[in-house]
Amino acid sequence: MFKFLGKQEDAAADDLVVPVDEKFLKETEERIDGLKGSKTDDYEIKEILGTGSFGKVRLVRHKATGFVYAMKQLSKSVILRTKQLEHMMAEKNILAALRFPFIVQFYGSLQDERHLYLVLQYVIGGEFFTHLRSANRFPNDTARFYAAAVVLGFEHLHDQNIIFRDLKPENLLLDNLGYVKITDFGFAKRIDPTVKTWTLCGTPEYLAPEIILNKGHGKAVDWWACGVLMYEMLVGYPPFYSEDRMALYQNILSGKVDYPRHVSRQARDLISKLLTADLTRRLGTLRHGSKDIRRHPWFRGFDWNALMHKKIQAPIVPHAQSEDDTSYFDEYPEEDEEETPPIHASEQELFRDF
Repeated sequence: MFKFLGKQEDAAADDLVVPVDEKFLKETEERIDGLKGSKTDDYEIKEILGTGSFGKVRLVRHKATGFVYAMKQLSKSVILRTKQLEHMMAEKNILAALRFPFIVQFYGSLQDERHLYLVLQYVIGGEFFTHLRSANRFPNDTARFYAAAVVLGFEHLHDQNIIFRDLKPENLLLDNLGYVKITDFGFAKRIDPTVKTWTLCGTPEYLAPEIILNKGHGKAVDWWACGVLMYEMLVGYPPFYSEDRMALYQNILSGKVDYPRHVSRQARDLISKLLTADLTRRLGTLRHGSKDIRRHPWFRGFDWNALMHKKIQAPIVPHAQSEDDTSYFDEYPEEDEEETPPIHASEQELFRDF
């Protein structure tokens, strides 16, 4: 068994502080300032990148600056009909508070009479899921590289008392350099760390036992999901997989994980310590938090500062022809859009703070 941080290693833990690149922060703020007050007419509307129950995501180009973005278009009438206004506002406010290189960047919001719009970073390499399925499974060093970025991303979220609650390969994107970006904050929530939250949400294969058992949950569910992701990257499928939903939940609650022979001893140990039902023993939730994960032998010798500053050659680098290349996204037919029903003038007031 491998050890994690003890009392004598507190000073060494301080060495694991990884500051965000000042250049990244400066460029992000400049982009945000450049879009303040923008209207839909300020953007050239391009291809559809994805669709969902609330609307669609399109590639757009800001006419004044030439920068490309992903614009998420959401129907006001659908949001009100499904009683998702508070949820949508919370998602937007969480995104607006984040500045981190491994999280999809929010640059601004706008609205018209029928829709809300979120202006987000366009992540050109598409879904991480697609790259993982193409490879079937990743070599140890590839899995470690991508797991490290997720660990830093969750560390940043948890420092702000935000839990993500929906980690899976589909909710990671690859940027032009091949680095991951955590995306889709629909289940994210800002919490009081002293109080549990109770909503049953997430992707079944990635649910922690405390969510299934409705015991209340907190930041620890993200570290459980991180263990599931590490296993899926190394093996090619989630550790508790079953086509039968109830059998899947029973597998999760049993906690039994089978490791193929090619999975290293260090990887097995870290995954096992993340996939621990006992919250007093689950790595990431102990006194040193995520630093216990980053000091685990699986990450021995890993350069966290180089990762943060994107100085490491990524294992998978998208081959994009231009900054608005959409070849890593599915094609969607351009159909005549149905006009979403207008909402009453009094209901418009509900969106005033968006």
